[in-house]
Amino acid sequence: MTQLTPALDARLRTDAPIIFGAVAIELPGYTINLLDGAGVLSFGGRTFAGQDDVFGTISEVEDLTDGTGDSAPAFSLTLLPASDAAAATLAGPQMQGAPVLVWMGAVDEVSGQPVPDPHLIFAGEIDVPSLRSEEHGRSLDYEVTSVFERLFEDDESARLSPGHHRSIFPNEAGMDYVTGVDRPVYWGVAGTQTSVQTNAAAAFGGLGGYFIDRLYQ
Repeated sequence: MTQLTPALDARLRTDAPIIFGAVAIELPGYTINLLDGAGVLSFGGRTFAGQDDVFGTISEVEDLTDGTGDSAPAFSLTLLPASDAAAATLAGPQMQGAPVLVWMGAVDEVSGQPVPDPHLIFAGEIDVPSLRSEEHGRSLDYEVTSVFERLFEDDESARLSPGHHRSIFPNEAGMDYVTGVDRPVYWGVAGTQTSVQTNAAAAFGGLGGYFIDRLYQ
């Protein structure tokens, strides 16, 4: 069963559909909405163009592939910054973790608008930027990882302490005055059964909310 809308699925089955790729990079304070070619298209409350006046154009997008084993899905995105200042901004450490969304869609030849609705094929975040300078210009490579990359983060630095607790929940002071614990609290192992039961669904819901808040804050 296809995950595409009926209209998009039908258009892609025609002999010569006009296909486009669209990339949104939500930088701190600015969102880049780029197409993989010339033109302007609008959908989902965003307007995508072949060139961003501040940050340039897309040069290359590596094929998207599924992750295997202990690797999350990832791909490389190459931008051609419009200026030295734009290149420096894009390569800054504050860009790491910026959300990246990628769509694939088709254009209606009559209206010139996207066929409802373009398919979101990737949701991730910027991992590592690499700036390359050449004789006649510059380019910037972004390694983009899936949101599932956060599932590979370990908890080796986790501590049952007020400082670590506030690093995750800044406004929650429940552990600030805890000086001793009557019974051991087990982390990462089954431990012993107590009279206090934890709602597993609520616990995982809290973690999921934390991941989403971190990604889109």
